[in-house]
Amino acid sequence: MNAKDLLMLTVEAADAKKAEEIISLNMSGVSDLTDYFVVCHGNNERQVQAIARAVKESAESHQVEVKRMEGFNEARWILVDLTDVVVHVFHKDERSYYNLEKLYQDVEMLGYKEVINA
Repeated sequence: MNAKDLLMLTVEAADAKKAEEIISLNMSGVSDLTDYFVVCHGNNERQVQAIARAVKESAESHQVEVKRMEGFNEARWILVDLTDVVVHVFHKDERSYYNLEKLYQDVEMLGYKEVINA
């Protein structure tokens, strides 16, 4: 599975669990470690866990190895590393504090509809 297909898969899995403000950051020119970041948030700990779990299960059902998943128990910021795509699932209170979108404001940013319609 190529990086763009994996990106679409993760965005769809997050959307299925009602993740909010789903964006993707094209990291290919910035990072040697991954091609895309997906950033989204949930409104409470249970939703944050459900989003991360859906991403993990969707990837595994397509034979994509989950390299690591961190922060699941605390559910404030869960990182799901799929190598070509790294998914950051924030609790809504934490997202604005860490503000990854601003940190990487120089990279191409795609919204949910742009990824799905690509």
